[in-house]
Amino acid sequence: MKEFFIRNSIRYFPAFFSGILIVLSFPFFDFYLLAWVAFVPLFLSLWGKHPKEAFSEGFFFGLTSFFGSLYWIYHSINHYGNLSFVTSILLVLLLCCYLSLYPALFAYCYVAMIRKTKLPALVIAPFFWVVLEFVRSYAFTGFPWASIGYSQYLFLSVIQISDITGVYGISFLILAVNGACTDMFLLKKRIKEKPLFPLSYTIFGFLILICLLAGTIVYGVWSQGRERQGSFITASIVQGNIEQEFKWDSSYQNHVMNTYFTLSEEAAAFSPDIIVWPETAVPFYFGSDIEQSAVLVDFQKNLHSYLLFGSVSMQDYQDDKMLLSNSAVLLDQKGKTIYTYDKIHLVPFGEYVPLRNILFFIDKLVVGVGDYISGKTYQTADTSIGRFGTLICYEIIFPGLARKFYTQGGDFMVTITNDAWFGNTSGPYQHFGMAVFRAVENRKPMIRSANTGISGFIDSNGRILSQTELFTRTTLTQTLKTDRTLTLYTRYGDLFAMFCLITTIIVTINTRPWR
Repeated sequence: MKEFFIRNSIRYFPAFFSGILIVLSFPFFDFYLLAWVAFVPLFLSLWGKHPKEAFSEGFFFGLTSFFGSLYWIYHSINHYGNLSFVTSILLVLLLCCYLSLYPALFAYCYVAMIRKTKLPALVIAPFFWVVLEFVRSYAFTGFPWASIGYSQYLFLSVIQISDITGVYGISFLILAVNGACTDMFLLKKRIKEKPLFPLSYTIFGFLILICLLAGTIVYGVWSQGRERQGSFITASIVQGNIEQEFKWDSSYQNHVMNTYFTLSEEAAAFSPDIIVWPETAVPFYFGSDIEQSAVLVDFQKNLHSYLLFGSVSMQDYQDDKMLLSNSAVLLDQKGKTIYTYDKIHLVPFGEYVPLRNILFFIDKLVVGVGDYISGKTYQTADTSIGRFGTLICYEIIFPGLARKFYTQGGDFMVTITNDAWFGNTSGPYQHFGMAVFRAVENRKPMIRSANTGISGFIDSNGRILSQTELFTRTTLTQTLKTDRTLTLYTRYGDLFAMFCLITTIIVTINTRPWR
């Protein structure tokens, strides 16, 4: 038994070590340069392994990296789902087991391919990885959290190419560099095992990679120095820091509204063009609760600015239950509602339960007297300060969704969220980091208002202009330059990911590694 444990510990240690390096590259550690070498221990350990062995090692790598990055989900389940700590951890592990199937399949394909082909790892690894990351972004409603590219949100000179490739281009480069490092270690072994293995393949791959990296940096520097069309606006964020457990308590309602009123009056002293409150900021159904809605409108008229806020909206009744939407509402300077957007991509198990007939024993975390339904339209607001779309909470992690608000143009971007669900974990930091990529991909400055933080402003180059601390009641005001750029990514979407998919299919069919 002891020998079995030692043997497996040695076998899986490289996968574990690579997983830990990935965790350290993400917020809130932010040692993002580690991602560029994090896969090397795993890749080296996979050399000479059978694909089935590689699958298990890839799975263990995934379990380590995903659990280390997504452990914070337990907080929502434990604190707001009324489940025990142990049950919450087990559910997170179950989710991580599903997510780990992707790196497991990657490891299987990587080993099968590298045994059959003359292609170096720096070519094989990035294509397969990007394809599986892309699939993970859409399969079963999608969950692209912790995609490798997101670790680089502070590396501005590299992430500028996201306006062409999306975040997948950054993941591609990271895997290519890891593959190149692996090739340097394995070159002699590959030539020895396969005398016909041409050195020229590796040299050519290195030259292409060097050109790609150099081009990426040059493009990044040029993009950050480029003058773009736009105008200056002043925006204020209100971070109410409302306790999640009391938010919908009727006796607490006046306290919530007085908090937002007081903070908004402080922000109004800076004469902002727009004031933004977080997701579901108002503790009533705006428009349906006539009395409370009137109080809010009367207050807003004195701010002399637009007010955007999150509200739960009552849409209809079905089977004696209200149908609700998670909405963003915009009032103009006269208190008139000029824009309403209903959240399209709801949080599974948070705002609705998928396969409810089968999973009848599970309830959603956002407990209420009704069921949430998704919106259907990518609605944008046309105002005197510019056109913008509003991404609500979870939606900011989906690049394909975000771009659809701007295919007909736009000036800036707003996201409202309530990250109180995440507690004081790495979750809010990771969530904020992904917003940087949406700003760069679409070249739109970002206004982010979060109930408990992190709120902040990001320019269209992905530079964080200012941000708040977690769990502070505060306001933040910033002058932003809008950006009318219509990027290649906004116009055409995930062409780069599709290119990787098509290339991978062609190479796989021609190589037939399964034989």
